[in-house]
Amino acid sequence: MAAPTATVDVSAALITAPVPIGHWLAILPVAHCITFGAVLLMLRGYPRLQAWLAIPGLAALALIDAALLAKVAADGPLTMVMGRWLPPFGIAFTVDLFGALMAFTAALAALAGGIYALADIGESGRRYGFFPLLMLLMAGVTGAFLTGDIFNLYVWFEVLLISSFGLIILGSEREQIDGALRYAVLNLIATTLFLVGVGILYAAFGTLNMADIAAKAGDLRGTAPLMTLASLFLLAFGMKAAAFPVNFWLPAAYHTPRIVVSALFAGLLTKVGIYALIRVMVMLLPMERQELSLVIALAAAATILVGALGALAENDIRRLFGYVVISGIGNMLAGVALGGLGGISGAVFYALHSMVLMTALYLAAGEIARRGGGFSLSALGGLYRQSGGFTALSLALFLAACGLPPFSGFWPKVILVKASLDLGAWWLAASILVGGFLTTIAFGRLFLLAYWRPAPIAPTPIALSSTTLRSPRARWHTGLPLAALTALVVGFGILPEQLLALSQSAAAGLADPQAYLHSVFPEGRAP
Repeated sequence: MAAPTATVDVSAALITAPVPIGHWLAILPVAHCITFGAVLLMLRGYPRLQAWLAIPGLAALALIDAALLAKVAADGPLTMVMGRWLPPFGIAFTVDLFGALMAFTAALAALAGGIYALADIGESGRRYGFFPLLMLLMAGVTGAFLTGDIFNLYVWFEVLLISSFGLIILGSEREQIDGALRYAVLNLIATTLFLVGVGILYAAFGTLNMADIAAKAGDLRGTAPLMTLASLFLLAFGMKAAAFPVNFWLPAAYHTPRIVVSALFAGLLTKVGIYALIRVMVMLLPMERQELSLVIALAAAATILVGALGALAENDIRRLFGYVVISGIGNMLAGVALGGLGGISGAVFYALHSMVLMTALYLAAGEIARRGGGFSLSALGGLYRQSGGFTALSLALFLAACGLPPFSGFWPKVILVKASLDLGAWWLAASILVGGFLTTIAFGRLFLLAYWRPAPIAPTPIALSSTTLRSPRARWHTGLPLAALTALVVGFGILPEQLLALSQSAAAGLADPQAYLHSVFPEGRAP
């Protein structure tokens, strides 16, 4: 007679209740990107089919992220744990409003870039994997925004870096290889510093789950080297975001690849660094952020001014826009330094605005080169006479980048200046205003030289690897995403209330992460 089988209680280690169907949205964007990337890779011998499959895939990603954002906005943070293991043992995807907003905005920028790539990336670039690499890049970017595990944040950084290396050298030209080397070295150093910080953090906390770390940080503040950790993370994420004094790699690298790749890098990659900095410094290590606030504020002011002065001095439009990216990073750092609801909501609002704006600016640079014959300001002219509509779109983007009303760049700067003055940091407010003034001069110079003055008699031809194709049939591919992104910039400038409310809610969730912690540990306490 067989012995009775003992009943094993697994509820202490595993999730036994059925997972709500809505929680699958937490991992669906990443799974979608990886699956689509694999399918596109298998179709590398069919470049035309590959391109037209990628666009519906990017559109579906935007819809999935929109559904995830709606779910989180309505019900609060949600958590999905791999393998049904209870956190902090299982690898968790925890999505709050901040992560959902960033993921959705990134998907919109990627969709615009994918449509633009139909004109900018030829058959050779498609055969060498542009669209599979783009989907892999989005898997890394989206995974970084949605993960609830700090080691997996490092993993998703690696995923987006691998794909970005492939994208930046697409074309294998000497200039691209040179730019890729500078980009790779600095980012690998930053990644190494991040990994060292993760190792020290695990040794101190015994966990890598972000909610668990946030819950335990207060008890370990007197014994664990939290200031060392905060300094390491600040340096690592500052390098990835191109903050002063480790910002020099960006203008030396972002002008080298195809223009659509530059647009995606400028819109997405530095914002992943800012996202990680806000997540770690504001939610996990708030006291250490407060102790380092002066250092962060000084770095922010220097980043703003260095970026604005660099833009003022540049003759190449792509390098000019690279310095504008850097100046914008300084504004976001100012929000991190200020803290509080005003500072963090200003940083979140600016990050969302910058993802859309910088993608659009680089796409506009490609259209400038296609119409004007090059990227050099000294060789451009007469664009206003060629197309009044394109001139109006460009002017709206330029004014938004300067932070002037009624465009989306105005509101986060107002929030940041007010938060600075409320804390008595008048010099930081002055840096934001002076940076905006210098940026206005830089864009005024660009508009006068490239658009307003008469066209040169014989414009210098450009290399096909540096801009979009010249075929008139390609114009809707370039015009549609540029117009759509500009409409977002204008729309959120004229009607900012909804985005402002979402940014404030995201900032409140970071400053008081109780809802985040409850999503991971429903019982109300970490182990």
